Amino acid sequence: VGLSGGVDSSVSALLLKKEGSELSGVFIRVWQPDCWQCSWKDDRLDAMRICASLAIPFIELDLEKEYKKEVVDYMIREYKAGKTPNPDVMCNRFIKFGGFYSWAMKRGADFIATGHYARVETREFPISNFQFPKKSGKIQKLNIKNSLALLTGADVNKDQSYFLWQIRKEQLPHILFPVGGMKKPNVRKLAKRHGLITADKKDSQGLCFIGKVDMKEFLKHYIKEKPGTVRSEKGKALGTHAGAFLYTIGERYGGAVTRSDLVKRSDLGEMSSYYVIAKDVRKNTLTVSTKKPNGRLGGMVTEVELKNCNWLLKPLSGKVYSARTRYRQPLQRCRMVNTYGRRQMLCFEKPQTIAPGQSLVLYDNDLIIGGGIIS
Repeated sequence: VGLSGGVDSSVSALLLKKEGSELSGVFIRVWQPDCWQCSWKDDRLDAMRICASLAIPFIELDLEKEYKKEVVDYMIREYKAGKTPNPDVMCNRFIKFGGFYSWAMKRGADFIATGHYARVETREFPISNFQFPKKSGKIQKLNIKNSLALLTGADVNKDQSYFLWQIRKEQLPHILFPVGGMKKPNVRKLAKRHGLITADKKDSQGLCFIGKVDMKEFLKHYIKEKPGTVRSEKGKALGTHAGAFLYTIGERYGGAVTRSDLVKRSDLGEMSSYYVIAKDVRKNTLTVSTKKPNGRLGGMVTEVELKNCNWLLKPLSGKVYSARTRYRQPLQRCRMVNTYGRRQMLCFEKPQTIAPGQSLVLYDNDLIIGGGIIS
């Protein structure tokens, strides 16, 4: 069981211990930035204390190189290219369900477990969910097949399925999410009832494993600032910014930037009501806009192209699904337009603000169908 030093993974270990599982607690050591004060030493100590209280072995797994390459370098590279990456998605893919998963399986483990709020359960599906249609375009005769599926967490306020879409379907038989069917308040109550020191520990926030960091300040240590022009939708120059790579499509302009970055033109009114609707990293320009009376922004789209898709269940063309393009976004109704090839098209019923590089995750009620990277 992966122990992060938090309450969710602690209770996951507790539940497995109570069920009679033979388990070890594994704390994953990752790369930490020299320019930031991180809490990993305290988290490691808490993980060790949980292992001691549950009388299970403690193991420290060093994945520093993998984390630096697959999460940090990827994140910096994507921002530099003008995209909006999902480092937590890559952390799950390459670290928790990559390096940790492979390490455990090679040592004879039957399962790995984490404290994620998601579920793996057996469901019945038409056989068409697992096979491509024939070249004629006709679906083969439907049969029912039982299969493991990845589902959303029972606590809708804590559901973490958005970050798990890159799990491979062949991994599902070996993954456990012990708290995935629980509500967070009940997790804390159980921890307190059993005297776990993490019962009242605050939830970690920010970058996976590293914690809460100011992303703009973090990036400025690795990408040189480059002042550029802020423009209106009509192309009118309004002021300057510190670098287009620091901003993402849809973010509120002025809410999370330093004072020197703010446009100082009095004719803009309150900057907090302006949003980034486009950016050109090559020209180093930002385009900002206010919301229209209908609540929409300029530059919103209905069609989205996906690349590097991973499907746990095969999406069907024309079927209505739900999707989200960022964590905690309300689910949006959509249809798959093209389900073949590495690049696939999806059409939303209502216009969306999207950021290239972000993950789009597809749902069928509580089922995670899979996802892809927005082109």
